[in-house]
Amino acid sequence: MTDTLTKGAANQAGAHINKDAYAEAKDFLPLNGVDHVEFWVGNSKQAAHYFRALWGFTPVAYAGLETGVRDRSSYVMRQNDITIVLTGALSPDGEIAEHVHRHGDGVKDIAFSVDDATSSWRETTARGARSVIEPVELDGGEDGVLRRSAVGAYGEVRHSFIDRRDYHGVFAPGYRKIKKPARAAGGLSLLEIDHCVGNVELGDMNKFVDYYRDVFGFAQLIHYDDKVIHTEYSALMSKVMTNGNGRIKFPINEPASGKKKSQIQEFLDYYLDNGTQHIALRTEDIVATVRQLRENGVEFLGMPHAYYETLADRVGDVGVPIATLEELGIEADRDEEGYLLQIFTRPIQDRPTFFFEIIERHGSRGFGVGNFKALFEAIEIEQARRGNL
Repeated sequence: MTDTLTKGAANQAGAHINKDAYAEAKDFLPLNGVDHVEFWVGNSKQAAHYFRALWGFTPVAYAGLETGVRDRSSYVMRQNDITIVLTGALSPDGEIAEHVHRHGDGVKDIAFSVDDATSSWRETTARGARSVIEPVELDGGEDGVLRRSAVGAYGEVRHSFIDRRDYHGVFAPGYRKIKKPARAAGGLSLLEIDHCVGNVELGDMNKFVDYYRDVFGFAQLIHYDDKVIHTEYSALMSKVMTNGNGRIKFPINEPASGKKKSQIQEFLDYYLDNGTQHIALRTEDIVATVRQLRENGVEFLGMPHAYYETLADRVGDVGVPIATLEELGIEADRDEEGYLLQIFTRPIQDRPTFFFEIIERHGSRGFGVGNFKALFEAIEIEQARRGNL
């Protein structure tokens, strides 16, 4: 990416970057980061095995019949600062089963770590957020008290506010610690959640940009229009929202008109609602991590040889030989702040909806705009194979 990072400036490629976004974000809602992401899935036990055996997550806590929970089964999976909760229904009735029946496996909750769950709920609902869970104190006995509340976001996604200051248990009351977890896959260094991407219907992007600005105090970091995110057949538009400390980054995508169906529209057609399309996991060693993930059986999108023929001229030295990047399918991009390396998995469930991104940053705060055309062409190859282009 060769954008000039000046507020409101637009380069010829159609990317608009706001260098002052972090300063503009309001501080009435201090967010310490992503506490956890909860997926509602068809089979939580099998999903936990997938994340353990392929992705190297350790199961640290469990809730279900054995802990007095009658309607669901949940496994808490952790790797460094990434916590994923996998929840499945124990009967064909109820909101979890209905959610999975309609959407397939998908993200239900992107939870924020906060110092005060009550204040967070009060501030957001006063600004127009839909209340999902009113502030509640969950008594964990000797482990203390966990405080929680939640509000709605796009589609059926919610944002919980989690206050752990007076709680010292493994995850939350009602969960028990898994004392002897099965060994997780090794050789991986996934450190934290870098960003979470939401797909919304045509015409909804600006509505949710305004929502995160007005309700959460976020500011717009980047705007990509359909001049930069396009191929011969399809296009989309995206705006990236961030909070003041930069720990929360939410790109929001909507489809744009094109000759054929965009990947955003394919997501909407199969998820049947606005929802979370992918989550980027940050690593400090993408080569070793991707090599191990491939060996474990994780499937990634492939990039054509032509992409790598001109990559060195475009991005310069990125610390990894071009031949290695091509071998593993890793993409690279550079802007005036530095460079990044990234790669995208294929969808991780039956429906062509949710996938993961692995990203390694060296100064760059961007999202790989220089890779968009090649990446979207690779996605369209996958869409064509599914008969959805």
